[in-house]
Amino acid sequence: MFERVLIANRGEIACRVIRSCRRLGIRSIAVYSEADRDAQHVRLADEAWPIGGPRPAESYLRIEAILDAAKKSGAQAIHPGYGFLSENTAFSRACQQAGIAFIGPDPESIEAMGSKAAAKQLMAKHDVPLVPGYDGDKQDNAFLAEQAHAIGYPLIIKPSAGGGGKGMQIVRSDAEFPEALATAQRVAQAAFGDASMLLERYIEQPRHIEFQIFGDRHGHVIHLGERECSAQRRYQKVLEETPSPFLTPEKRAAMGAAAVAAARAVNYVGAGTVEFIVAPNGEFFFMEMNTRLQVEHPVTELTHGVDLVEWQLRVANGEALPLTQDEVVSRGHAIEVRLYAEDPEQNFLPGSGKLQRLRLPAPSRHVRLDGGVIEGDTVTIFYDPMIAKLIVWDTDRPQALERLREALAECEIEGPKSNIAFLERLARHPAVVEARIDTGYLDRHLDEFVSGHREPGVRTLFAAATAALLHDEANIAADPADPHSPWASADAWRVGHAGKRVVAFVRGEARYEIEAWGHAGDYRLQHGDTACTVRGARHDGHALSARFDDQAERFDLLAHAHRVLLHDADGQRWRLERAAAYAWKSSDSAGGNQIIAPMPGRIVLVKAKPGDTVEEGQELLVMEAMKMELALKAPRAGTIESVSATQGDFVEADAVLVRFAD
Repeated sequence: MFERVLIANRGEIACRVIRSCRRLGIRSIAVYSEADRDAQHVRLADEAWPIGGPRPAESYLRIEAILDAAKKSGAQAIHPGYGFLSENTAFSRACQQAGIAFIGPDPESIEAMGSKAAAKQLMAKHDVPLVPGYDGDKQDNAFLAEQAHAIGYPLIIKPSAGGGGKGMQIVRSDAEFPEALATAQRVAQAAFGDASMLLERYIEQPRHIEFQIFGDRHGHVIHLGERECSAQRRYQKVLEETPSPFLTPEKRAAMGAAAVAAARAVNYVGAGTVEFIVAPNGEFFFMEMNTRLQVEHPVTELTHGVDLVEWQLRVANGEALPLTQDEVVSRGHAIEVRLYAEDPEQNFLPGSGKLQRLRLPAPSRHVRLDGGVIEGDTVTIFYDPMIAKLIVWDTDRPQALERLREALAECEIEGPKSNIAFLERLARHPAVVEARIDTGYLDRHLDEFVSGHREPGVRTLFAAATAALLHDEANIAADPADPHSPWASADAWRVGHAGKRVVAFVRGEARYEIEAWGHAGDYRLQHGDTACTVRGARHDGHALSARFDDQAERFDLLAHAHRVLLHDADGQRWRLERAAAYAWKSSDSAGGNQIIAPMPGRIVLVKAKPGDTVEEGQELLVMEAMKMELALKAPRAGTIESVSATQGDFVEADAVLVRFAD
């Protein structure tokens, strides 16, 4: 086995590979950018080497810098993780030429599957089912338009060199095609350096099911079952699970055989994934092959009892696969979701900042956490804003879903906004529970998964106020010289009458005030015209139990000095920030005369200039940040006074980009 392995990646996957290396007695070597000097993968590795500036192009995408670190550190092999250089033919070939083992497939296999068009042509020769479309070399726009018309609509445009859904566009008519093609070409050129496209018939309401394949250098290729990834938003996977609740044993066998055939077609070695698009009638078609380990590989590990990273290391070292196809057995059901620093209420705008509080469920045989940050770390603007992967396992799908809901309820993130509440609604939604979700469902019904402008119910407010009162009473500072002084009691006692306290919360622009009388768990509460008597309230740090007007209820609830986080009877998560009881000033956004950068990023397109007259909602700039494009639109109709950014500029958060004339 290798003695020293360098991980050419960062964050969660680097930490994941380091854990397997440590268990196998392999010395792990990390690399890091200037932004990652204090990152967890640097701290966990046995040693770490700097490779450049904060942006990926200055560090994690620099082949020569990574190879230099490998040579200086004495690494015998390089694990590329996923993303960055993991599917880069030049990197795989450079490792070979340097005499360093690349823990992944041969460069020829990566090259064969690196182009979607070439991959489809190869799959056709090996009888792997394909969606009708065009994947030729002729890329003239007029010719592509003719091909689109011949294939028929709806149709999907895909960057040939792409991945992760970047640049993909759905088109439903000839009239829409030119603009959609231009958008796809621009994104593809920026992301992959290649604007060539392929066209495919768009399968309405499909499922996305992928098969984990593995090959070795002894001629063995097997699959380890499927992962269903149909819960997606803008082609990005949101929830992954195995086994798929949609597949029959017969369909699973047929798809598994096709996946193995696809891997054999390119003499595949190592871990990879063959992805299929599946029509509602069960027909399946080859979509693409990922020549690397996938983000969602833990669900396969939990159900099959294997360590796929260990398999990668052993196969790269020349060993044979530890199992034959007949020996592969799946047990139970596993589900994965990813906790992101993003704001679902603001179109999933990525966030950044210090993780002031990061509370996650305790790992167990039912719960696994793969992360690359801990409390106190910073989610930077330069990389993917993932905080952690949460993976659950149980004996069947209903139990696994319940495990997921319980685990999510224990999560708390302070600092950048997160998608936890969105994931909780996802895990409870009937379309997910009943396993009838398709790849476009979330985009069609997104309002069902984000809270929008929902108001907390009065019982929710009373529970939050009760917890806040108990917290204040338990945490008032007592005089050490007189610990039993009545002045150390936070019960608002007054001579002659019960003292009144006001508990105030804010959520967004809304403010809620609850008047309270009483102490020690017995209160009379008033919100507007609604009153409630609370008796026997107790908070154990994780849950509140009390009798509200003689009806006993329990709430999963966390109370702090500055906020209360609770789940109501429907499982809805509410985060209520505490506010001063008698000081309130409404915020004034006053953003109607300007467009500001919502976060740090790079301007990739400027569509307006001073003097232009624009309409409300008109797209004026396109900004790239955290691996996604953001369209910045006019807040109102009017005339542009100034534009402060040009294409290619890197701008800071809150920078004024466009001003409107008064």
